[in-house]
Amino acid sequence: MKFAFSEISLPKRGSLAVAVYADKALSPTAAEVDKKTKGAVSRALETSRFKGKKGDFLEIMAPAGLEVSRVLLFGLGETEKLTQTDMETLGGALVKRLNASGARSVTVILDELNATAIKTNEAAAAVAAGAMMGSYRFTKYKTKEEEDKAPSLTRMTVSCKGSATARKAFADMEALVEGVFLTRDLVSEPANTLYPESFAARCLELTELGVEVEVLDEAKMQRLGMGALLGVGQGSRRDSRLVVMQWNGATGKKAGRKPLAFVGKGVCFDTGGISLKPGPGMEEMKWDMGGAGTVTGLMKALAGRKAKVNAVGVIGLVENMPDGNAQRPGDIVTAMSGTTIEILNTDAEGRLVLADALWYTQDRFKPEFMIDLATLTGAIIITLGHENAGLFSNNDELSERLFAAGKAVGEGVWRLPMSDAYAKQIDSPIADLQNIGSGGRGAGSIVAAEFLAKFVNDVPWAHLDIAGMAWSKADKPTVPKGGTGYGVRLLDKFVRDYYEGK
Repeated sequence: MKFAFSEISLPKRGSLAVAVYADKALSPTAAEVDKKTKGAVSRALETSRFKGKKGDFLEIMAPAGLEVSRVLLFGLGETEKLTQTDMETLGGALVKRLNASGARSVTVILDELNATAIKTNEAAAAVAAGAMMGSYRFTKYKTKEEEDKAPSLTRMTVSCKGSATARKAFADMEALVEGVFLTRDLVSEPANTLYPESFAARCLELTELGVEVEVLDEAKMQRLGMGALLGVGQGSRRDSRLVVMQWNGATGKKAGRKPLAFVGKGVCFDTGGISLKPGPGMEEMKWDMGGAGTVTGLMKALAGRKAKVNAVGVIGLVENMPDGNAQRPGDIVTAMSGTTIEILNTDAEGRLVLADALWYTQDRFKPEFMIDLATLTGAIIITLGHENAGLFSNNDELSERLFAAGKAVGEGVWRLPMSDAYAKQIDSPIADLQNIGSGGRGAGSIVAAEFLAKFVNDVPWAHLDIAGMAWSKADKPTVPKGGTGYGVRLLDKFVRDYYEGK
């Protein structure tokens, strides 16, 4: 879909979308449309349940007095309370409604708002960005599609005062959305096409944006002593990989600053290994690389918008398969840190991948902080559902900043506790650690986080368990079913607000 911006004027073709405020108060453009259509807008409002609240829509077909095919009224409620997320949601909802109506083009007119959290031209850019996010579809493997099910909308023009500023703001948001789309694409790919080697090849494409990409094969990881990561992948005929992506965007005196580090779990398919998962639902384990997908999408977003920071993304890529060479329950592996780990359950594999990836990242880059993302535990879904990612950290400031960034963009996180009482559950009688807790199913997500904490070496660190967020079975205005791209916008906002240019 193509996007454009213009100064406010009524279009001569296509569809028109105009705002109505709380208590059915017409925006200036809606009032003008009402006048030109001899009261069609007012009559429609009088005979409907439309109240002008956020999320309200009302369609008027072929109104006399205008050349457009339809007028779509959208509610904004009390405009002083509007946020960027509200405007993005509006854009996504408009796309879905107009596609359902068969519209091909639309002009969305935003009159001057009195919002305290967002300027009108920023709101216009957010509408376009939300429409872009809502238009995403993963149809790579569809060979045919019924015409009435295919999206019809091909162009959106957003009109507002100061449209040049809106256009510039959208260019920045567009780079961010492209990062979200990369994450969605990666998470949606089937495991027979996205495996460690092919995933690494997708990362190498980021060199076109100026990202430095380095791929470590199994021989290099073996020399580094990454026995935890390599143990997970040894049952697969697909060799494991570790990918390092560096974006050096800081300039001047800030060019030499420590990088911001993001680490992702990339289990391209997880059968559970010898501790085999149940068959029903196992097909969903193609998205067990969601953390690595988010890190890769974030690196694309930062490079695409030329973020003025130094950032490094490290992703561990493996397959967890039940081969004759697969690691067994009871095996002991040695991580890069020298820590020995007793494997009690081969389905607790993501923490093993991250153990080596985290240690490697802090050891090589000495970063300002590390944030890892992983579809790590089913227990986090029991705890938080699909509304928030689980946040675990050794640093209060880092946690507070992540919480604020998540709230601002509608990608929530919720902090859960960590303590020695939980950490004791991973003490092994015959090795330094064991990979699952001794307390049974209780506090599974917390115990997993305690395991990861053993490999951060006192670097400020946060762990985001995104098992409930990386994939969605619901269709939302800006997040279609499937891979959500969760975390890219959260971390981009986090970088913008607290580290970029500071």
